Amino acid sequence: MKALIVSDSHGLTAELEQLKQQYKGEVDIMIHCGDSELSARHHELDGYEVVRGNCDFESAFPRDMVQEVGGVRIFFTHGHLYNIKMTLQNLLYKAKELDAQVACFGHSHIMGAEVVDGVLLINPGSILLPRSRKEKTYALLEVEGSEAVVTFFDLTGTEAAKQTFFIIN
Repeated sequence: MKALIVSDSHGLTAELEQLKQQYKGEVDIMIHCGDSELSARHHELDGYEVVRGNCDFESAFPRDMVQEVGGVRIFFTHGHLYNIKMTLQNLLYKAKELDAQVACFGHSHIMGAEVVDGVLLINPGSILLPRSRKEKTYALLEVEGSEAVVTFFDLTGTEAAKQTFFIIN
């Protein structure tokens, strides 16, 4: 299973289109964790599973979504409703409630990944306004068996970080 994860694009369109074309046919799912600031009618979002962030006013986007892809249950949300800037505990509780092995979120604009209590938490950072680093980042998640590899890239395609985790399928 392979997933492209982006968040906090705040009005960018060319970059979303670039990523879509780059990974088209290579990933099983493309996830946007909110704050696109685009309407559901923007063709740049076609192909992405999009949730609503605190800067999105399009009611067509759900606040949370769960997808099962290649045997991996993925929960994604923007994160503001789970107070992720203060704690990841609320997000973790929701992911566990939904039996998700992976939880993707944005909101803080800070890229990172970690396993907490058996759930892989991924924030791809921001492709417009990153925090805690200068690179504008997105993530690629690859899961094979119980091994999950999260690779962060900047918009030029340069690898910013790579981490391997073990999750329970």
